[in-house]
Amino acid sequence: MESRDPRVSVVMITHNRRQEVLRTLPLLINLPERPRILVVDNASTDGTAEAIRGRFGGDGVEVVDAGSNLGAAGRNVGARRVDSPYVAFCDDDTWWEPGMLRRAADLFDAQPRLAVVTGRTLVGPENIEDPICRELLESPLPREPGMPGPPLLGFMAGVSIFRRSAFLDVGGFDPVVFISGEEEWLAVELAGRGYWICYIPDLIVHHYPSTLRDPHARRWQAIRNNLWFLWLRRPWSVALSRTIWMARTVPRDRHSLRGFAAALAGMPRLIRRRRVVPPPVESGLRLLDGAQMASVAGRYVS
Repeated sequence: MESRDPRVSVVMITHNRRQEVLRTLPLLINLPERPRILVVDNASTDGTAEAIRGRFGGDGVEVVDAGSNLGAAGRNVGARRVDSPYVAFCDDDTWWEPGMLRRAADLFDAQPRLAVVTGRTLVGPENIEDPICRELLESPLPREPGMPGPPLLGFMAGVSIFRRSAFLDVGGFDPVVFISGEEEWLAVELAGRGYWICYIPDLIVHHYPSTLRDPHARRWQAIRNNLWFLWLRRPWSVALSRTIWMARTVPRDRHSLRGFAAALAGMPRLIRRRRVVPPPVESGLRLLDGAQMASVAGRYVS
C-alpha cells in the first residue's frame, strides 16, 4: 500500500448538488495519496453541508461555508485554507484516478515555473474522451524546453491541479466572473508572470456531468464573461472583431441576448479595470483565436 502523499490537497466547490457530492467524495477519500479534502459549500440550501459532515466527518473531510454563492471564487476560499504546496480542484461531479495526484506533484516538483496541469477528461460511465482534450493536445502555442506537456492559455478548472503559491500570487479566480469561462481570466494572469500551464494527457480525470446543471444559465454567463474578457483584456481592434463574430454566430435566442445585455450593463462599473494583457500573452491569444472560433467544444449552445 502506498504511503500518504501530503503534497496535494483536494478542494471541491458545490452548490445545491448534494447527491453528486455524496457520490464523488468516496472516490476521493479512497485515493492512495489520501489527500486532505476540503469542500467549499457555496450557500447550498439542500442540506449538502450537513450531509457531508454526517457521512464523511469521520473520514477527515472538512466543510467550509462560503457565506454566499461565490461561484468559481469559492475555490479561493479553499486554496487559502489548505497548506499543501499543490491543490487539486474538483467539481462535485469530477474526480481523479488513483495515482494521478502523486504524478502531478512530481511534475510540479521538477518544474518550478509550472503553475497548472490540466488532465485528460473521460466523461460518463462509458469513459468517452471530452472533445476539448483533442484541442488541448493540439495547442498551437510554442512549447518551451522543459514543459511537460502542450502549453495552454486556458484550462478546465474542475480537472486541474495548481501550484498553490502561484494561484494565490495572482489572486485566484476573479469574483466578478462568477462562473463559466473563469479560467481564461486566471490563465492570462499566470502567463503574464511567466508561469506555465500545461495539458498532461496521462493525468486521468473522470467527469459525470450533473443532471442539475442549468445549460441555459451557463451559456448566457459564458457569453457575458467572454465579452468582458475581450473588452477588458484584449486590444480594442481584437475586441471589436471578436465581438462582431460572436454576435453573428451565437444562437439567436433570449439566452444569448441576455448574455450580451448583461455584459453591456456591467461595463460602466468594470471599465476602470481595463488592462490589456502583455504583448507576449496577446501573441499567444491570437494564435488561439482561430482554433477557438472553429471549436466544436466551445460553441455557445445549450
